[in-house]
Amino acid sequence: MAKSQQTFNKSEREKKKQKKQKEKRERKAQKKLEKQERGKLSFEDQIKYVDHNGNLVDVPPDPTKRKEIKAEHIVLGATRESMNTGSEKRVGRVKFFSDDKGYGFIIDDESKEELFVHIKQCLYKPEVNDVVSFIIKSGNQGPVAAKVTKVK
Repeated sequence: MAKSQQTFNKSEREKKKQKKQKEKRERKAQKKLEKQERGKLSFEDQIKYVDHNGNLVDVPPDPTKRKEIKAEHIVLGATRESMNTGSEKRVGRVKFFSDDKGYGFIIDDESKEELFVHIKQCLYKPEVNDVVSFIIKSGNQGPVAAKVTKVK
């Protein structure tokens, strides 16, 4: 008489496979039921409102907190945060500068922001901890220091 080809390990794997399939069918049915429940909501229950802070809420916004905005005050496009670029002289300290690489970083005394500076934008050879004056320009990857001169 021939031995059965069904071993214990094979039967256990088959049980696990069937159990996973059953759980998957149950999850699918649950999702379908939830979707049907959402479909039963009325239109008014599905509406969300934007409050005066820009958050989504279920209740209509308070009309007393409404602000009038003139069309000419709306600026389209991205702007740098209160960054005066190009004209205002700033003062800062050289944090790092590499003569070999030809670039470094300056820390602005006013905003404490770290700005990139290239040797081409310097009117002298900067060294670490020099107090410098500069203007801020827009670079490819953000604000950069330009027209860097040493403060005496």
